[in-house]
This record gives sequence, C-alpha cells and structure tokens, in this order.
Amino acid sequence: MPSLIRSPFRPALLAAAATLAFAAPAHAQASAPSDAALATFAPSTTPTKDGIDYSIWDEAMKNIVISMGPSLREGAPRPDPSFGTRRQYGHVSRYRLEGTRVMFSFLDADVIASFTEYRKDLENTANIVDIQSLSRNEQLAFWINLHNVAMVEQISNAWPIRQPRQLMIDGVPLDDARFITVEGIKLSPRDIREKIVYRHWKDPMVIYGFWRGEIGGPSLQKEAFNADNVARLLQRGAVDFVNSLRGTQELGDRLQVSELYKEAAPFFFTDFEKDVRAHLSRYSDEQTAALLAKTSGADPAIAEYDIADLEGGVREPTYQNITSNGVAQSFRIPQSMAALLKERETKFQEIIRQGRTGTVTFSNIALPNDPADKEKAEVE
Repeated sequence: MPSLIRSPFRPALLAAAATLAFAAPAHAQASAPSDAALATFAPSTTPTKDGIDYSIWDEAMKNIVISMGPSLREGAPRPDPSFGTRRQYGHVSRYRLEGTRVMFSFLDADVIASFTEYRKDLENTANIVDIQSLSRNEQLAFWINLHNVAMVEQISNAWPIRQPRQLMIDGVPLDDARFITVEGIKLSPRDIREKIVYRHWKDPMVIYGFWRGEIGGPSLQKEAFNADNVARLLQRGAVDFVNSLRGTQELGDRLQVSELYKEAAPFFFTDFEKDVRAHLSRYSDEQTAALLAKTSGADPAIAEYDIADLEGGVREPTYQNITSNGVAQSFRIPQSMAALLKERETKFQEIIRQGRTGTVTFSNIALPNDPADKEKAEVE
C-alpha cells in the first residue's frame, strides 16, 4: 500500500519562511522497548513481494535537498563577517562544502506540517502492511526513510537551531526521544538505527543511510530509498563520506576517523582499528587509499555538530537580492547563504577543471560480468 500525504510539498525556493511553534510530541520520555518487544521487528525468513511507494518523499527530497558536491579534501577557510556587522552569520565549519544541505529556512508552515503528517502515514503503513514480511531491502528502505522523515520533521519544527543535538523533545534529546510509534512500540531515531537496523543488517554500509541533521554526518540523499535503489544509495553515501574530510583525515602519522564509527563499533567494528580500516578500504578512492597506506591507527576524533542547512541555523537580518544576467530578481536570500552558494559554485568550477564531472549510474543495462540480479542485490 502506498504511503500518502495530504499536504503537498511546494517547490524548493519558497518566498517566505514561516516558523511553526514547536510542540513536543507526547510520550517522548517513554521507557526503552524491551528486547522481547523489539523481537517483533526481526526480518521474516519467508519474505513477500509486497512493496511501499515513497514517491512523495522522493519529490520532497528533490525539492529541499542541495548537494555540495564531492569533497576536494580541502578545508573551507573561515568566511568573512556579514557586511556592516562584526557578527558571524552562516556556516563557519571547514566541512561546510561537503555533503548535502536541507533548505529549512524556505519551508513554510504547511510544508512543515506535512512532514509530521507523512511520518504518521509511514507509521500507519506498518499497521496495514506486515513490514517484517517484506524483502530485506524493502524493510531497510522503510526504516531509513522513517528515521530520516522523523529527523527532518523535528528539525523543521525547531528551526532556527544551530545544532540538532541541542533539540529537546519533552525534555529528551532528539536522538533518544521516543516520538515514533511502529506497531504500538515507541521508538527513537537511535532505536531504529541500533536496535533494529544495526541488529539485523550486518553490513556496516547501512550506517550511511541515516541522516543526523549535522554537517559531520552522512548526507541526506536527494531521493527516497526503496527496495531497488537502497544498495546503490548506501554505496553512494559510503563513497561520499569515506572520501571526505568529515570521514577521514590524517594528524601526523595517525589516521583520524569520524566519531560515528565509534558509535557503530559494537555492531560492526569489534576490533576497532582493524575493522574500521578494512571498511574504509572498501570504499576509498586513490587519495584516501594513499592516506590509509601512510598512516596507522584509527582515532575516532572527527566531529561537526552544526546543522546541515544553508543558513547555519540562524536567521540573518541582512539580505541580498538574487540577480540573473545582471537583473535583480524579487527573491532575496541572506548574505551568508549567498556567500555559501558562491563558494559552492567556485568549488563546482574546480571539480569541472579537474575533470570530476559526476557519477554515471547504469540501470537495467547488461554489462560484462554483471550478476543476473544486480539491480536487486540485497543488503545483508
């Protein structure tokens, strides 16, 4: 059964940004679900061929997510203060030109409300469709989409906010607040990741599907996950993150990695240094492979908690008119956002200069040595 939404998403660049008063969902302080209760989410060994349609969420992602492009492994310099003031608005992170950004400041009250409505639709889908009996890829897509919808919903409600981890729901940090209900069981975003997906899917590639709302985390993809694309999108997220400064760096002769690997260590990296380095090697490009070869260790020291938006989680009082061919348009954006987008444009020009013009994805095309079911490869 398709998941439906009754409030339509509007085009990405909305003229006004209305703030919706934040109302904490009830029961966010619900006690942790027991292992016996969570056992209901174990994937069935006899899956059906049913599926779920995420076309509405797919449309939303295409409208509100902006890619900053692949990492050039060059930390962005500290930007100049906004014109006419010494106060620094916008993003200052050296990772600000990596990953993807959500256009929270352009979302109006109707769009924000539609996120909550869609999250509830997904929850209700689990009351109609036996999620556990779906194929493993269908289940994985469901859990990733539900997690990410919930994160976008709550951050949209609370915006402007500089760091999503500062967001409290009924007195509980966002990541641990149990405001999501599936089959009558109260779940937090962390519960979905660690007590369901990490527990039942053994490939650490699943880490890269979950969006945290932070610059330092995996990217929010510009399309919804589904059974057919989940392996491809996770692979894309892994390659993007592993080969970025927010994923791997060097400090002297030591390798530094994101602290997210330490969080996932109990599930995927029990021999931390050995397992993490083997995992990174799986996705590393030539530059990252050289980094691995010349360093030792794997110190989980990289973190960036600033919000993954375009404005740095703050409403700037100064604006700049958008021009097209030298003609001013009616649409205005904050100066700090204009500066960020200018930096992005410069970066893309450098990517083109280097000949790194993007990734070509082949779909439903038979290539030499392809497995017969390459488009249906399941994430174990």
